[in-house]
Amino acid sequence: MTGAEYDAILVLDFGGQYCHLIGRRIRENGVYSEIASHDIKPEEIKALSEKLNIKGVILSGGPASVFDENAPKPDIHIFDLDLPILGLCYGHQYIAKFFGGEVKQAKRREYGPAYVTIEKPVGVLEGLSKKEKVWMSHGDTVFYVPRELEVLAYTRNCPVAAFKHRTRPIYGLQWHPEVAHTVNGMQMIRNFIFKVCGCSAKWRMEDVVEKMVNEVKNEVGHGKAIIALSGGIDSSVATAVAAKALGDKLTAVFVDHGFMRDKEPEFVKSTFEKLGINLVVVNAQNRFFEKLKGVIDPEAKRKIIGEEFIRVFEEVAEKIGAEYLIQGTIYPDRIESGFKKFSDKIKTHHNVAGLPTRIRFKKIVEPLRDLYKDEVRKVAQILGLPKEIVFRQPFPGPGLAVRVIGEVTREKIEIVKRADRIVRDEIEKSGLKDRLWQYFAVLMDTKSTGVKGDARAYGYVVAIRAVESREAMTASFARIPFSILERIATKITNEIPQVVRVVYDVTHKPPATIEWE
Repeated sequence: MTGAEYDAILVLDFGGQYCHLIGRRIRENGVYSEIASHDIKPEEIKALSEKLNIKGVILSGGPASVFDENAPKPDIHIFDLDLPILGLCYGHQYIAKFFGGEVKQAKRREYGPAYVTIEKPVGVLEGLSKKEKVWMSHGDTVFYVPRELEVLAYTRNCPVAAFKHRTRPIYGLQWHPEVAHTVNGMQMIRNFIFKVCGCSAKWRMEDVVEKMVNEVKNEVGHGKAIIALSGGIDSSVATAVAAKALGDKLTAVFVDHGFMRDKEPEFVKSTFEKLGINLVVVNAQNRFFEKLKGVIDPEAKRKIIGEEFIRVFEEVAEKIGAEYLIQGTIYPDRIESGFKKFSDKIKTHHNVAGLPTRIRFKKIVEPLRDLYKDEVRKVAQILGLPKEIVFRQPFPGPGLAVRVIGEVTREKIEIVKRADRIVRDEIEKSGLKDRLWQYFAVLMDTKSTGVKGDARAYGYVVAIRAVESREAMTASFARIPFSILERIATKITNEIPQVVRVVYDVTHKPPATIEWE
């Protein structure tokens, strides 16, 4: 996929939730990024350099403290390589400590937006203003650096918010430039990859498509495969890639678990039959509802749904003689499921950590596992998928089951399905659709007093969630005009008798996730 003709930046993973967002930001600039374990050896980097033209290294953030006994540490000999290095958050603290600086726990943790004062706008900070709005997320702080390191920026609570080595291309930033909430974060990343590392922008998404098709061919060989098709952008693109690789050796399986949006099963069936793909539709509503009886915990829900999906796929695979399962898992799914050694699990995704330990497949193939949502959309366009698929808003694999807080029942699913239809119709009629990443309804597990028809009513509360994002790793709540929110709330309370109150979620990601469960 890459080859030595592509310049690349190596990102060392210290378990931070934003590690792969760093890699994504680099790719957005036409430079290939490769994620590697934090403890990669210099000789491994040299071996990697035979197929990648590695021009620099970034040390990611992470949830650990540099003082933890088992904290992840890089091989110190990476500092002997003739490569520029940039440390972010945890990486920033590690570099400062490595060179003899003073790092200790701050009296006041910085989390969220902060204003940094830039004293010396050089290197990574070239071209920036005296004051910059950045995103912080740290408990430890660098308070002092030795003479060989030069302080470039500070905040009220962080005296060394950025530094550089006086004679070598080594930099540290306490904040996260990869997060959209850092206003000029992309400029900081561009400064590092182009001005400090001297990269050329030659990497293309078309190369990714060819690589994925070949990978599926090689993984499945002469065997047969089924693909888990939900109708969402991820599984649809994975299906198109797999069909290109396997032809009639592929069967797409759509499981109607009862938690789909209004008219979703009909849409999926008609769309993929038109594309000429072998499609099996399984009505499994009764078994899914039965399995979720009395289940309240969201992690338990996701695991039950994940296991039941696999059992259905196994039954279909046995009938048609397929040995491989293909899934549309993408990077954000894997990150939030805590698949890395030092990362914190945020929530289980049914197609990652939600999988049962015993699976009757020779292998699970995940061609999109290294891509972000916006990259998946680009692949969809390259493959010529219909617009209705390319620009669909994301929808979780467990469906509306994770948009019902608490126990899932048929009544609650019907309520949230109707509320979701109203939200989507009104947003799309208003012309806001194209600037929103996701917009949906959530049925809360609390009830509230209201008034309907001059009489006391006691019913459910529906929450509306609408966010803007580029890749789902971070998101900002959408500032929907009050007139539209009012119309949505009025319709929901008028048309769904069981609902008496509608609220709007004004929380960014982080600290919240986009979905509620």
